[in-house]
Amino acid sequence: MMGGHDDKAYAQEEEEVLDAMNERARVAVCLVSGGMDSCVTAAIAGEENDELAFLHVSYGQRTEARELRAFEEIADYYGITKRLAVSIEYLTHIGGSSLTDSRISVTDADLASRVIPASYVPFRNAHLLSIATSWAEVSGAERLYIGAVAEDTSGYPDCRPEFFDAFEQAIKTGTRPETAIEIVTPVIALRKSEIIRRGLDLNAPLHLTWSCYQSSNPACGRCDSCALRLRAFLEAGIADPIPYA
Repeated sequence: MMGGHDDKAYAQEEEEVLDAMNERARVAVCLVSGGMDSCVTAAIAGEENDELAFLHVSYGQRTEARELRAFEEIADYYGITKRLAVSIEYLTHIGGSSLTDSRISVTDADLASRVIPASYVPFRNAHLLSIATSWAEVSGAERLYIGAVAEDTSGYPDCRPEFFDAFEQAIKTGTRPETAIEIVTPVIALRKSEIIRRGLDLNAPLHLTWSCYQSSNPACGRCDSCALRLRAFLEAGIADPIPYA
């Protein structure tokens, strides 16, 4: 009928608007330390989202300048324009870790040990996730990626899956009602060697990463992080592209 209201056409138009809203660009904040795990996590995040925002947090660790360089080079590799590098060097005043306290030596690796190592920075991941959550809420990001690995959980309690489940609940409780941020840990169940293979499949720039706790060039080859990395490349059957002492 001329001039009448077409309910069917109106409903179709409303559905198209809703579809367009659901198909809006998916933005994710990705924590990128400069290490191998976060690099591969960033590569995975790039496959799963429309836009990435890279976040790097320095905390007064021994190799912070080298890790920041790795972060910038990885961000350049992926053409990331939205990046944020911040410092929470107050963790050096808190101390309690060989990474942030010069009075505590970085010990040689003991991969068979189930004791929390001296390199553990107390509750570090909570600090990192808090900053990432603030930025994600301001940016409208719906996902927050972190390259935690359960293989490390014998040493680091804040790398356990249940920690991230609990933190996601804290985000839901402590942000705006309309904010919805999911914590994504895509490599948490993988062995380090599997992370390397996944990275190779995605052409992740493993040659730009830095993992050593103690030295900026070359890597010491003796700390926990170096030992885990070297074992992983050995298991993967390829040579580690970074230099070692």
